[in-house]
Formats: sequence, structure tokens, C-alpha cells
Amino acid sequence: MDIFEEERVPIRNWKEDGREPDAVKPYYENSMKREDTVKPRPKIGLISGISIIAGSVIGSGIFICPAGVLRNTGSVGVSLVIWVLSGLFSFLGAYCYAELGTTIVRSGGDYAYIYEAFGPLFAFFRLWVECLIVRPVCQAIVALTFAEYILMPFYPGCSRVPHAPTIILAVVCVFLLTFINCWDAKWAIRTQNFFTAAKLIGLAIIIITGFVQLGRGRTRNFDSAFDGTTKDLGNISIAFYLALFAYNGWNSLNFVAEELHDPERNIPKAIIVSSIVVVVIYFLVNVAFFAVIPSVILVETPAVGVLFGTSVYGSMAWIMPLAVALSTFGAYNGILFTTSRLYLAGARQSQMPEVFGMVQIDRVTPVPAALLTSLVSLLYLALGRNVYSLINLVSIVNWLSIGTSVFVLIFLRWKRPNLRRPFKISLLWPVLYLLSTVFLSILPLYRKPLETGVGILLILTALPVYFLMSLYRKEKPPALENLTDHLTRFAQKTLLVC
Repeated sequence: MDIFEEERVPIRNWKEDGREPDAVKPYYENSMKREDTVKPRPKIGLISGISIIAGSVIGSGIFICPAGVLRNTGSVGVSLVIWVLSGLFSFLGAYCYAELGTTIVRSGGDYAYIYEAFGPLFAFFRLWVECLIVRPVCQAIVALTFAEYILMPFYPGCSRVPHAPTIILAVVCVFLLTFINCWDAKWAIRTQNFFTAAKLIGLAIIIITGFVQLGRGRTRNFDSAFDGTTKDLGNISIAFYLALFAYNGWNSLNFVAEELHDPERNIPKAIIVSSIVVVVIYFLVNVAFFAVIPSVILVETPAVGVLFGTSVYGSMAWIMPLAVALSTFGAYNGILFTTSRLYLAGARQSQMPEVFGMVQIDRVTPVPAALLTSLVSLLYLALGRNVYSLINLVSIVNWLSIGTSVFVLIFLRWKRPNLRRPFKISLLWPVLYLLSTVFLSILPLYRKPLETGVGILLILTALPVYFLMSLYRKEKPPALENLTDHLTRFAQKTLLVC
């Protein structure tokens, strides 16, 4: 048995003498008890936890989504309302995840929760969706945005940066951050802390500039702010999706719960503090954008940050591309750091090749998982040039999956009422969140049927893969088993993992 591999304990066997265990322990608690076991060690404190969430959320979305939100709502007023409601909706989801994260203290986030409640099949759906679609698509979007904004000052007067150099620089970003995450987890955390601080400073500059312009009387966008509001609920739902994409990443800390000091205390605090900070910042940044850029121009602008800088900073306009690049670079690091732990969690449960559950013996980093994460994101970099099409593809899949995770909270309250819950919330909030998720998942079916259909088909591809893997585990054809064993040993010798 691999050191990370464990046999799943059915829910019915948790009770002893009619009592529930104090908490659901990390995966490795049930693994082989050996002195030489290599496993991730707690190294994330409260500040770093806040940094991981805020740094993962604040990335490309706040700079690429305002135009799309405005275009689909039709008015400045409703656009700002959408940003606030999306923030509150994300905060509500994060609030639910605070209970899940302190009750089921396992790395892997949603995957771990669904596995615990509904077993391996439904958990594999979540693992497949995250590994195949949600995480790599988000990484591709962030890397592309980073590259575009870095290159913009070198192509003055061009509406779009040439595709070839954009892809090359995005690939460099992927390689550099992959190296950092493979070399040392502390380096990855310090990188996250630094770039989170840098992006907050950059956003503070935008907010201060915007309010200075408001003080000078630039309030034209706020006069009759609700004129032109669309009555098409499909457009409103798409606007929600775009804004929610900008908030994507609020569940990042749950994916690394085992590496967090005192998770029962720090998970709720980090989630609540970071969520409030992000909601306030996003609202104020949008107000600043509308204070400087006329709405008729903003709605057609793919690079809102650059236009903002050229409108107010003159020769110092390069500050904005730099601020956006810092923001997206830090966001990519946060996504990569947490995603590699998801692959590791799946491998521990034998739902991915065992090599992805191994860590480097000297540096204790999940090197195989980090390399696979980056490889899949590179494939999306090669396939996707239209950022909005990638966002539409990932949204329906992501919110269906997150809705399932929140349903776990309700299910466990009913099925295991005596389970210890260090942080317990009212059932009103997960029920409200679940109903809202159903609405957001169904409405785009008629508004964006193609992207929605593709997303659902990608989810369903998990079914044949799961049964093929189950068949392999039962039958284990000798030739295929020998091949996987040789590949695993080769990876162990090459990467020094176990």
C-alpha cells in the first residue's frame, strides 16, 4: 500500500457505542503508521490563509469582467448591484464552507466532502470536473491575462496584443510558478503573501484615484444610473456568472486544510475576513472604473485597467498593466498551490494514479501533482483564445459542483446530527445558497445552450472513466499493471517522490 493510500471507512462504521467521532480526521490519520511516512506538514497560519483566499480570488476577473457585466445588465446601477449580490452570494458559500472545513478536516475541499457524504462515484465527478475543467481553465485565463497586460506597454496603439508572444509569456509564467511550487512550499506561500500585498496596494491606488475623480465632479455615469437596464433574465444570469467568476477561489483554503495550523480556528476566520475584504474592494474598484471611464466606452473595453491608467496617469499609465500583472501572477500561484493538493487527495483515495499522491522526499512538496496541474492548464492555453468562452464553459460546471458540496452540509446535518461541528451555522444559509445555485444553473440553459451543453457533457464523461477505473482495479490486466508499475517507479526515481 502506498503511504498515502487508505481504505475508505463507510459512514455506518464511524459510530462506536452510539457516539460520533469528535471530527473527521485527515486522510493520513488512517494510513500506515510508519516513522518514515512523508506527508505535508502544517505550515500555513491565519495571515497566510487569508492571503491564499484573497490572492486566489483577486486575479484577472476584476479587470476582464466589468465590461461583460455592464454589457449584459445595460446600466451602471444594476451592474454595481450585480457585483454586490455576487459578492454576498460568494460570502454565503464561503460561510457554508467554514462549517464543512472545520468538520471534515481534509485536504481536497469539495472532493473530500462529497466523498465523505456520498461515496466514491459522486466524489469522482467532482474530482474530474475540477481536474479537467474548472481549475485548468481558470489557470489558463489568469495566465493569458497576465501575459496580455505585461505586453501591452510594448504595443502602444494596438487594440490587442499579438497572440504568439502572449502565449509564450503565459507559458513562461506557468513554468516559473510550477518550479516555485515544486521546489519549496514555503517559497510558494511567501510568493502568495508578497503578490497579495502588491495587488492590494495596486487596487488601493485605483480606488483612491477613482474617488479623487468623483470629488472633482466626474459623476456622469452615476446620473440616471439605472437607465437602459435590461429586462432579459438570461442576460442578468450571464452577468451574474461573469461577476461570480471574478469571485471564484473563495473555497481555496479548504483544499489545503491539512497544511493549516489550528484549522478549526483559522478556517472560519480566514474565510470571513478575506470574503469581506474582497467584496468591499471589488465594489469600490468598480465605482472607481465608472468614475473615470464613460459607460459607453467601458462596455466595449476588454482591458479596463489599461484604459483606466491611460485616462488618468498619462506618462505613468504603465502602472496599471504592472498592477494587473502582479494581481494575476499571484492568483495563478494560489490556484496552482491549492489544485495540486486536490490531485494529491484524489490519488490518496485511489481515484487517480498513485504517483500523484506522492510528495518529494526532501522538500515535501507534491511535485507530480503540481506538474500535472500545469500540464493540463497548458493544454487549455493552446486551445482557448477567447476568454469569455472559457468563462462561460467553466461557470455552469463550477456552480453545479459547488451546489453539490453545500448540499453535503445539509445531508450530514440529517444523517449524522451528532457529529462534532466546531463552527456551526444556521441551516437557512445553505438552503438559501442551494436554491440560488439551482437558479443560476438552470437559467443559462436557454441563454447559452451550447456552452451549457458542452459543460454538462464534460461532466458526464466522468461516468465511463470511473467504471473503466473500477474495472481495472478489479481485473488488473497484467500487461497494463506492469506498465503502470514501471511508470510509477520511473517517476519515483526521476522526481525522488514516495
